[in-house]
Amino acid sequence: MEKKMYKTVSIYLKENEKSNLLELIDKFNSNFKKEDIYLSYMDEERIDICLREINFSKFEEICFELSKYNPVFTTIYEKVSNIKSYGIKNNKRNYVDYNQERKVKNREKKEKKRGQYYYAYDHNFKKENNSLPLEFENKIICGDSLEVLKQLPDNCIDLVMTSPPYNFGLEYDNQYDANYWEDYFNKLFAIFDEVIRVLKWGGRVVVNIQPLYSDYIPTHHIISNFFMNRKMIWKGEIIWEKNNYNCKYTAWGSWKSPSSPYLKYTWEFLEIFSKGDLKHKGDKNKIDITAEEFKEWVVAKWSIAPEKDMKKYGHPAMFPEKLVERVLKLFSYQDDVILDPFNGVGTTTAVAKKLNRRYIGIDISEEYCKKAEERLKGIITNKELFKNIKTGS
Repeated sequence: MEKKMYKTVSIYLKENEKSNLLELIDKFNSNFKKEDIYLSYMDEERIDICLREINFSKFEEICFELSKYNPVFTTIYEKVSNIKSYGIKNNKRNYVDYNQERKVKNREKKEKKRGQYYYAYDHNFKKENNSLPLEFENKIICGDSLEVLKQLPDNCIDLVMTSPPYNFGLEYDNQYDANYWEDYFNKLFAIFDEVIRVLKWGGRVVVNIQPLYSDYIPTHHIISNFFMNRKMIWKGEIIWEKNNYNCKYTAWGSWKSPSSPYLKYTWEFLEIFSKGDLKHKGDKNKIDITAEEFKEWVVAKWSIAPEKDMKKYGHPAMFPEKLVERVLKLFSYQDDVILDPFNGVGTTTAVAKKLNRRYIGIDISEEYCKKAEERLKGIITNKELFKNIKTGS
């Protein structure tokens, strides 16, 4: 096997590591297959560790035993132990080609034949995008989202970030629960139909949702099915881990019995959909996500603490600004138009302004809209700062 098939680590010898070395290297090599690992005594100054894959426990054991006779084996162990990039296969650490993607000939052709997002093919979405009318830009609008959205042109929103409420002002007593949920989803989906219409070609919808576990209503599945039935492309799902472990274990369900145990959850979901195309085109100079943020955030489990200021804003179900920041930087460009049709006290619009996005927030509550406006007044963007300096105001 050629040396290029190995990961090679060189060790330069100290004077106290040169004695009795050839014999000990032979003993080391005799314990492993040469195609997995071997030591090469290059000259009196250097040893090369030629490494491909190893049973690390065995490697550790052999190094420990031989280190009794020569301390260089402690160094060998440390050098290999400190290699953090490897794969695991058949109980061995693999250090070569472990992350090389399997190449597929004619990948795009095969994906099309296989039916990538086959459920979204026969849509009738328009590809031509439009500008958001200036009277709606950077505004908080108090009103029914269904009626407000009808005033917007097709294909004028880049990204929708929202968390739908569980109450549209529908009043039912317990005996009419079935009617309530039917009316609830009818109203929600009518709004989402308008959301899809105003979304640009290649635009994204991100819905933060927590299934109603105590009522056994899988709202994340119901909402996802709606968007897929409307020919939207399911782009992915993010788990928002809130690390909220301070909940009682016996609130519902059976105790220590298979009868009806109630499952506890410490997370919510972000369901993500694209309109017409997985790619959202934009100005590369308007990208504001860093390399480190990108690498961390594309791992679809985000550990973010819940919002702590809900009492301050008087809202019972706010998501934190950090959650919105990640969504906006990962899925949109600066100057994109961000919509929240259930804006509440304005977390989405506040973060959009901080990150130099344009925005439109809609909510039916006058009280919440006033609080959203107040939050925006406290945010001074770089553009506004420059404008104030230029005008001397």
